[in-house]
Amino acid sequence: MSTSETAFLILTRAGLADIGERLQPAGAAVYLNPGVASAAEIAQLEADGATVAVLPQELPANLSGQFEGALLAAGLPAGRLWIEHSRSAAMQAPLGPTEAAAPAALADEEEPLHERLARRAGRFASGALRRLRSAGIDRPLLVLPYLGFGNAEKLWIKGRVLDEASFREQTGQDSSWSNLVALYHRLESDEVAGARVVAHFDGRSWETVTDGGGYFSFEIPSATPLAGGSHRVELELPEWMGADKAPIRASAEAFVPAASARFGIISDIDDTVLWTNVTNKLNMALMLARTNAHTRKPFKGVAAFYRALRDGTGGDENNPMFYVSSSPWHLFGFLVDFLRLQDIPVGPLLLRELGLQNVFQLQNHGSHKLDKIELILKFYPGMQFVLIGDSGEKDPEIYTEIVRRHPKQVRMIYIRNVNPDPMRIEALDRLIEEVSSTGTQLILAPDSVFAASHAAAEGLIKVDRLASVRSDKREDDNLLTAEPSGGGA
Repeated sequence: MSTSETAFLILTRAGLADIGERLQPAGAAVYLNPGVASAAEIAQLEADGATVAVLPQELPANLSGQFEGALLAAGLPAGRLWIEHSRSAAMQAPLGPTEAAAPAALADEEEPLHERLARRAGRFASGALRRLRSAGIDRPLLVLPYLGFGNAEKLWIKGRVLDEASFREQTGQDSSWSNLVALYHRLESDEVAGARVVAHFDGRSWETVTDGGGYFSFEIPSATPLAGGSHRVELELPEWMGADKAPIRASAEAFVPAASARFGIISDIDDTVLWTNVTNKLNMALMLARTNAHTRKPFKGVAAFYRALRDGTGGDENNPMFYVSSSPWHLFGFLVDFLRLQDIPVGPLLLRELGLQNVFQLQNHGSHKLDKIELILKFYPGMQFVLIGDSGEKDPEIYTEIVRRHPKQVRMIYIRNVNPDPMRIEALDRLIEEVSSTGTQLILAPDSVFAASHAAAEGLIKVDRLASVRSDKREDDNLLTAEPSGGGA
């Protein structure tokens, strides 16, 4: 058979030996786990006409075909795709006559590609990741604190305990393969349930245990009023020792709004700040597999608009930012890196607690956002908020419900109009009318420039910041290419 323009994922020496007997290197793309081939063997493959790439991190040998959909959409060469399969893994393709792990040809399947991808998307988030874990490997525990927040009286801290070392930092030069491997390592994390966690702050200590997902949280009262700014809470696992034989420790950061803050901002992320297509589990999975925080781009003008809201009309109000998203906590690092790289104001992220079996599912989407916004409002009962979302999911309905419950705490609602369906527009018109009856405005905005112009007229941002929002949007327009993450108006 011809192997021209074929891609091969080889995970073990046995797989390399097996396919090597039949491989015609000319035109083939070969992806290898680290250590599978010697430098001389790689040089020989390249001399014979193959394109060889060594993965930046090792993928387990029992990959078992669960990443086919993501691999096909992650920028691999067009044509046939071969993945080495492990005999012991469930749901594998039939092995060849050899006892060694043998590649399985995907392109020969009669099932249409889009149906094959859709069927495997669920496995990508559940069965595959479950099988990829190596329970017998002794890994150091990791305390992963998330950005917290608080007021003058108390702090809110959340985090997770994982049986895993920290992830490799990604760069803008990372390939689709590197992004895929990094995504695997983010989602493959083994949570540690029942671990005792101790928080230390201001000379006092509090204790809790992680839940079934490895999560923990604290509400830490302060003996003295807390000033605006960043506050550090020290965390430790007293029953788990690190390499230095001391308890595993980490430092959490919680933000208290500055006294100069005039209002707060609560923003959605998915399809509001950046394009994720979170309503489509398959597309979300494939997008995450082929991009990273360096290569993703925000919606046009968002960065400058959010900076203007943070600075307010005074220019230095330091209005606090909060992000409430349907994305899982597994993507916390990715999202924080994205905000910082794009110069979008960073603030606490309140994401979803999901198990691997439903990472890309959307049950209780509205309930999650309502609960998290309620938590924020509880901490700041005297503060008004600007709510920002999009019309693609239920943000308008959720924000309207917040207005019903807390009419005095909602200053303005901006909804990015991403759904042109007439029935959806009609539903939004009804919500606009309901919200307006309370004295609050729900603004359906086609882009960030429109929203910023309205915010300037309402005294939320300085008028002279409009130029920077327009400039930001023009720069994004100039950078816009075929990459879908840069799309949206």
